Amino acid sequence: MEFFHVLNRGVDKRKIALDDYDRSRFIHDLFAFNDTKSSANFLHHVRQQSRRPRKLLVYIHAFCLMQNHYHLLLSEVQRNGIPLFMKKLNMGYSKYFNKKYERTGALWQGKYKKVHIARDAHFMYIPYYIHLNPLDASMPQWREGKIRHPAAALRLLREYRWSSHLDYLGVKNFPSLTQRDVIGEVLGPPAAYEKEIVKIIKDPSIAIAAKSSLLLE
Repeated sequence: MEFFHVLNRGVDKRKIALDDYDRSRFIHDLFAFNDTKSSANFLHHVRQQSRRPRKLLVYIHAFCLMQNHYHLLLSEVQRNGIPLFMKKLNMGYSKYFNKKYERTGALWQGKYKKVHIARDAHFMYIPYYIHLNPLDASMPQWREGKIRHPAAALRLLREYRWSSHLDYLGVKNFPSLTQRDVIGEVLGPPAAYEKEIVKIIKDPSIAIAAKSSLLLE
């Protein structure tokens, strides 16, 4: 199984989710478009999906949606599953967003960035890096290891719904969206996972370095 860090941001770094309905819609699209039968031409409104068995394009191992960008940790189930899934996700969400806000033109900065994770260090730390992204909004100093009270950072992460962090903590948030078995074996049980989060908050240099070198390869 090969893993890929996939990310994209809004054109001109604009916000891609303005309220919780937008965020819910993006999460819904992550689920709905991850199916060989789904189409980016459907769903201007969220509708209940049929109960037919789904045929996944990708496994979503971890994700985080921020105001102007997103991060995904994916592996392919079907051949060319990632490009097909990403085309449907970006196109489908753009159609929804443009219709809702009566705008035209590109929503995304360009084609998504896909980075192959080939080293153990990257594999170990990229899930943590993805899940720590919400700290950027109110505690950007975490990237410099200047968080004096990690408990406050942990509380903020627990209050942020729009990532797979809570599910890895054992709190059911969007449990049907992610495939957590493989990454879960690496991250360990919830207590061990959160303990490592605290270590990284206190000293983020390894996680930041792994992420930086990954994106430069």
